[in-house]
Amino acid sequence: MQMLCGLLETATREACPEAQAVLKDASRRVAAMAAAQQVLYSSATAATFSASDFLHAVCKSAEQAFDNRITLKIEAASGPLSNDVSMPLALILNELLTNAAKYGAVGRGETTITVGLRSIDDELVLWVEDEGPGYEYSPNGGRRSSGLCLVAGLAR
Repeated sequence: MQMLCGLLETATREACPEAQAVLKDASRRVAAMAAAQQVLYSSATAATFSASDFLHAVCKSAEQAFDNRITLKIEAASGPLSNDVSMPLALILNELLTNAAKYGAVGRGETTITVGLRSIDDELVLWVEDEGPGYEYSPNGGRRSSGLCLVAGLAR
């Protein structure tokens, strides 16, 4: 996956502005999956891994693309996660973090993004909060919400 990230970065440098945006998004998504995969490889078992390690790894990967005026705060993450959820959850978390960084600092240029992950009644509850104005999510909201449509699909 690291090699794929490198190839995407090389292609980004040589692409037109529209393609650069698409390639940067793809690169961030691959980096999130790579961070999750690295946690899986360091786990003692092949079936489960630490929710805390996962959350920290994916957040650290996403944070590398952020402006230094964006602060990440990890509130809670405990217990084991199933191997089956790692890639979709990494993509979901990366998308939400990217949106929080893009839209949560409107007007000020800086924000704190708070992240948490808990298992409640056999369901995973993930939250990503920023200090921005927020907006009403609509599955048919057009181009701006295409990433959130990805999140909704992966969550299903």
